Amino acid sequence: MKTLIIHPQDGSTDFLKPIYSNIKGKTVLTEGTRKKVIQEIKKHDRIMMMGHGSPSGLFSIGRFDSAYAIDGSLVELLKKKECVFIWCNADQFVERHDLKGFYSGMFVSEVSEASYCGFYTDQATVNESNNSFALWLGEAINNPLVEAYSSLLPKYQALAKANKVAAYNQQRLYLK
Repeated sequence: MKTLIIHPQDGSTDFLKPIYSNIKGKTVLTEGTRKKVIQEIKKHDRIMMMGHGSPSGLFSIGRFDSAYAIDGSLVELLKKKECVFIWCNADQFVERHDLKGFYSGMFVSEVSEASYCGFYTDQATVNESNNSFALWLGEAINNPLVEAYSSLLPKYQALAKANKVAAYNQQRLYLK
């Protein structure tokens, strides 16, 4: 399986890199043009998109030639692929466009996001949640998405018993 990772370069989401570090033969796009994104999506079987985003798509963080690295204009291409969508409110994007794959809802990955979501936490708790999520998903990501999800979820749920960031996030992980 040929895997494309679209992960706009942004130090605040570097914690996600372990998710794809063990994928053999992957292509990683951290910046580029819309034309390049389309070409690469067409050439790959699995598309993994991660970083900061909104219900409208994956933010480009100024690394691509439009505001979004992934948006509604790419839906028809994505419908033909196995997809992973990890950004805040990706669930709204996936559900609105009737896409399938592994995806997240609002995903707290920073202290300020926790505050926005109505709870206080510290950086150590955020780091533990972020790093554990990325490590566990990375350990399973070479499997079919059903297996990767089934492997990640019980570990992350166990962490959620003592980590309020993981408790919030684990309720917002989906597989469709």
